[in-house]
Amino acid sequence: MITIEEAYKIVQQNSIQLETEKVYFTESLGRILAEDVNSDIEMPPFDKSAMDGYACRKKDVHNKLEIIEVIPAGKTPEKEIGENQCAKIMTGAPIPKGANFVVKVESTEETDNKFVNVTAEVGKDNISYKGEDVKLGQLVLKKGIKIKPGHIAVCASVGYTNVLVGKQPKVGIISTGDELVEPDNKPSVSQIRNSNAYQLIGQVKAAGAIPNYIGIADDTPEDTFEKLSKGLKENDIVLLTGGVSMGAFDFVPDVMKKAGIEILFDSIAVKPGKPTTFGVSEEKICYGLPGNPVSSFMQFELLVKPLIINMMRGDETPTEIKLPMGEDFKRRTTDRKAYHPIVIKNGEVFSVDYHGSAHVHALTLAQGVISIEIGEELIKKGELVDVRQI
Repeated sequence: MITIEEAYKIVQQNSIQLETEKVYFTESLGRILAEDVNSDIEMPPFDKSAMDGYACRKKDVHNKLEIIEVIPAGKTPEKEIGENQCAKIMTGAPIPKGANFVVKVESTEETDNKFVNVTAEVGKDNISYKGEDVKLGQLVLKKGIKIKPGHIAVCASVGYTNVLVGKQPKVGIISTGDELVEPDNKPSVSQIRNSNAYQLIGQVKAAGAIPNYIGIADDTPEDTFEKLSKGLKENDIVLLTGGVSMGAFDFVPDVMKKAGIEILFDSIAVKPGKPTTFGVSEEKICYGLPGNPVSSFMQFELLVKPLIINMMRGDETPTEIKLPMGEDFKRRTTDRKAYHPIVIKNGEVFSVDYHGSAHVHALTLAQGVISIEIGEELIKKGELVDVRQI
């Protein structure tokens, strides 16, 4: 049995970076950027007004000002501002020559559309200067990021419309067990609905990869081998859930070996998820995840998601913050590192009502998980804990 840190290291050492491809920037959401992006212009590209108001010379600001021009956004100024003159200007419009100050409209009083007086104290100049946000050639997006809506806006602003991204891994998903039925079927006695596969489909999509649901494998080595072989042929990664523990029908590791997969670990000192199995075959990767849904969820977040991101050339790391416990937390066994679902209230951490690795509903209440190290039994109220958002 190895630690979760050792398991993570083994997984990352066996990652295979996929090729790159170009996609139109509007289709790049959630993809991993595969090259740095530099600006092809300065931003703003000219000195512009940050307010609706009146552009004038600062030394004339308290004088009666004659309005000589109206400058809407998108129009080039036609006149130069002289002594005791101003231009009525809109937000985003270019500053006219001769002006070095914009009085916001709320501080003025206009008469006859010809003159304006400043009626309140003025402060800053309300001008956004050329290049103050971004210089020509400046790095605006760094390779390895997962593209979010704000990144798409940056791509648009610098004309980066054909975005180089890492290709998306295809992830085959197989559930195992005669007790499973698909969600649109009502279970009979001794049966349960297959929630793991659909949970994993969602997690794969959220990670930026392409899920391929292969189906439920019967509790036989033959059917499991057939579906695993199909999964390895069609996908970059295969996830099996169930059949990796110590029961009479838990033969997934043996089937993995038969399919040509070299198993690199099959037991982790972690809770939930101890029997998680990982192996590789040429340029294919295979996980045997536990059958309990919380276990498979957590092991995907800890060991599968980072691999997917790495394969797409990403360097995203999980978001962890330190927060104080809002109550004492005690656990019964300490031989494994534990991840426990929590909620955050008023900046403090509280345990979710959690009955174990089959209690999938606990995840719907949780805002994150805390990690509890091996040998740690009690966390007292007020102690700082590492919170991983999920």
